[in-house]
Amino acid sequence: MIARGGAPMNIANGIREFAVATPNATAVIDGDRALTYAALDERASRLANVLLDANLQPGATVAVMLGNRLEFPEIAAGLAKAGLPMVPVNPRSTIAEATYVLEHSAAVALIADDTLVAIAGEAAQTAGVKTALAIGGATLGPSYETALASAATSDPYVVVDETDPFCIAYTSGTTGKPKGVVISHRSRCLTFYGTALEWGLGPGRRTIAVAPMYHGAGFAFAYAALHTGGTVSMLRAFDPQQLLALIASDRPHSVFLVPAHAQMMRRLGDTAITGADTSSLETLYFNAAAMPQELKLWVMDTLPHVGLHEVYGSTEAGIISNLRPGDQRRKVACVGPPWFMTEVRIVDGDGNVLGRDATGELYSRSPYLMNGYLNDDDATKACTTEDGFLTCGDVAHVDEDGYLYVVDRVKDMIISGGVNIYPREVEEVIAHHTSVADVAVVGAPSDLWGEEVVAFIVTPPGIAVDDAALDAHCRTVLSGFKVPKRYVFVDALPRSPAGKILKRELREGLAS
Repeated sequence: MIARGGAPMNIANGIREFAVATPNATAVIDGDRALTYAALDERASRLANVLLDANLQPGATVAVMLGNRLEFPEIAAGLAKAGLPMVPVNPRSTIAEATYVLEHSAAVALIADDTLVAIAGEAAQTAGVKTALAIGGATLGPSYETALASAATSDPYVVVDETDPFCIAYTSGTTGKPKGVVISHRSRCLTFYGTALEWGLGPGRRTIAVAPMYHGAGFAFAYAALHTGGTVSMLRAFDPQQLLALIASDRPHSVFLVPAHAQMMRRLGDTAITGADTSSLETLYFNAAAMPQELKLWVMDTLPHVGLHEVYGSTEAGIISNLRPGDQRRKVACVGPPWFMTEVRIVDGDGNVLGRDATGELYSRSPYLMNGYLNDDDATKACTTEDGFLTCGDVAHVDEDGYLYVVDRVKDMIISGGVNIYPREVEEVIAHHTSVADVAVVGAPSDLWGEEVVAFIVTPPGIAVDDAALDAHCRTVLSGFKVPKRYVFVDALPRSPAGKILKRELREGLAS
């Protein structure tokens, strides 16, 4: 079906266009390997033909188990050219986790790094996946490079509707079994163009794929460079010193990070950052988890020539809002006004729309929203409204200027003595203590109050702080009922690959 008014949006189209407009421009850099737009486009077409020649039918799902490397963008484009939705699988998955994704998504093929054969091979066999291509070897299946070398170079141009899925992205499963989020070509193409407009991508512009590309945001913000004619460099695994070296060598203009990346860079010491060549950087934009104001101030003070954005959104909703550099100091704990083409509403427990400054559940409506959860109509209905709004399960309010403040997750809210306590407020206060490097606050069962506040604390190397000091610090800002009843000191907080703190694991640890 052709979209009314012209050709349907497709995530392969940007690469197709720039293979004509700037065929010799560098598209992807991965260490000592690089691809021009002409080469990227041709390799994507070869992959599409390999899969179609293996009798995969348009609409069939193909799993991809791969880290950040040169092949990831061409695989995404090749699958789009063949009309085959991509199912990204976390390379760090266990066999059980990978098997679940392959089975639930009904994947008919798998493309994976051959070093992952112990997990990917077992999962594919259990899930009954018949077709596999191995990158960097041939243990898992036929060699990816060999298959491409013998394939036709012509673009198959399989036409799909722009509302059809390009991807099924699985949630991290922090509150249960992962759900398959169905994301359309239209959703992602519009995200790419908005990303280019907002954060300075486009022809002649450069970025780095730092966040994992198998995750929604990591893919969207890296691939956006290719859809709009820029260059993306691959950082295979996060290391703050390697990132600084790559910034100095590949000269990116903008880079997407998660707050945990900034925390790790901070531990290098200010002189390590100021002594590095970051002169090409114009923009840093952060997403995936709430960014403490104290950490924002450090980034802005350490890199004063770089504009900082905080992006708020989810896999299901896409980008919802963006706090721009000029607002960072005047709008504390804010995630900005709604992003391009996005409407928001705040509702109470009965579904009534609330006014400014009232706190309730946040819903958004935009062209970036998911199509729904794969094979889970009940879960889709539970988070959407009849008029097209979707909730991520966050509690928020809107100020007099129309700016959003996300207070916390609905499921993370602590009810102590019948009073609502939002962990993020407590975390912001504790994060300002000079002896705290990272913090997470959860509720624990209490015979007296129903729940009590517990703070998990990570201190900088070689620095100690006791409960009394933290307690005194909290009481200068927080009401007594919000002050943690317990402090638990840990070496690191458990995080998902996207950088989100896994509070369920913290709560389970307290219960065991």
